[in-house]
Amino acid sequence: MKYIIIAGTRPEIIKIAPVIRNLQSSKLDFSFVLTGQHYDHELSKQMISDLNLPSPDLTINLKTSSPASQIAEIMTNLEPLMKQYSINLALVQGDTNSVLSASLTAVKAGIPIGHIEAGLRSYDWRMPEEHNRRMVDHISDILFAPTEHDKMNLVKEGVYGSVYVTGNTVIDAVNEHLPIAEKNSNVLKTIKKQEFILTTLHRSENVDHEERLFSIIKALIASKMHILFPLHPRTKKRLKEFGIFEKVVTAENIQILPPLGYLDFLVLMKNSKFIITDSGGIQEEATAPKISKRILIIRNSTERPEAIQCGAAKLVPATYENVLKEIKVEMNNDIIRRYECPFGDGYSAKKIVNIVKGIN
Repeated sequence: MKYIIIAGTRPEIIKIAPVIRNLQSSKLDFSFVLTGQHYDHELSKQMISDLNLPSPDLTINLKTSSPASQIAEIMTNLEPLMKQYSINLALVQGDTNSVLSASLTAVKAGIPIGHIEAGLRSYDWRMPEEHNRRMVDHISDILFAPTEHDKMNLVKEGVYGSVYVTGNTVIDAVNEHLPIAEKNSNVLKTIKKQEFILTTLHRSENVDHEERLFSIIKALIASKMHILFPLHPRTKKRLKEFGIFEKVVTAENIQILPPLGYLDFLVLMKNSKFIITDSGGIQEEATAPKISKRILIIRNSTERPEAIQCGAAKLVPATYENVLKEIKVEMNNDIIRRYECPFGDGYSAKKIVNIVKGIN
C-alpha cells in the first residue's frame, strides 16, 4: 500500500504531524508533499524541522499568488508524482487551496481521497475556505469528521464517501508539542507584562476592510489592557495601506511581535489571560485541556460552533463597541470556566490511521 499526504500551510503541517507519526509507527509507506502555499516558505520548512517531521518528498515553490493560478500550479506539479507511484489513498487536511488542488488532482487520477477535518460549515459563501471544504467533501471517499455535528452536516448533504467521527488532530498536536514548547521556547522573556491578551488577525473579512480593521484596532487600544499582537504579513501590509500602522506601533498597550513559530505560540496561548482571534485553528487549540482559554472570535460566523456551545468561545462582530465591551467583560471575569474539549481526546490521528489500515 502507498499513501500520499499533502500539506500547504503551517496550520496544515501542525494538524497532519500526528498523522505522519502514526503512519511511521505503523510502518506504512507514504510520500509527504509540501505545496508551498504558505506566505513564508522558509518558515514552513523550519516548522517541519521543529516538529521532527520527515523532509518532504516533493516541495513546490509556487511562482504565483492568485488562488486560481496557485491551484493550477499545484495540480501541474502534483500530477507526475501521483502517476509515478501506485497511490492507494491521498490524505488531505482542512480547507485551503492546497487541499482543493490535491483533491482535484487525485480524483482526476483515479486515486481515492481521505479528507481529514471534513464536514465543517460556516454557511458563509464569502469565505474561500467554505468553497474549498464543500467541494473536497463531495469528491472524497473517506471523510474524517471531527465531531458529530460535522458528521451530520455531511449526512444532510448526502456525501458520496464514508463518514467517520475521529476528533480533531489539532488536540493531538497540542498534547504532543506543548511539552516541547515549554522546554525550548524563550518567548515569555520578551513579554513586557505578565498578564496579557493574545491577539491575532489575518482573515480577509477583517483585515482587507479599512473601517472594520480600524474599529478592531481602536477597541484594542481603548481597552488599555496589554495586548500581544503577532503581526501577520498580510495584516501589516493592510495597516500600512490604510494609514493605521503608526497608530498601532505607538500605542502604549500594544506589543507588536513578528510572526511566531508554532512552539512559541503554544506557550503564549497557555500563558495568556484570554485570546482574541479570527483564526479557525486557534478556536480549536484553545479548547485543548492543556491550554483551556476563552476565545473572542472576531467574526460573524464560525464553522466550529462546538467551541461556542461548550462555553469556550464567543462570536464578536467587528465593531468598536462590540469588541471593547467583550474585552472588558472577559477582563473582569475571574471565574475559572471549566468545559469539556469538544474536539476529541487527543487520539484522533491514531483513529484515522487505524481506519485507513482497516479499509485497505
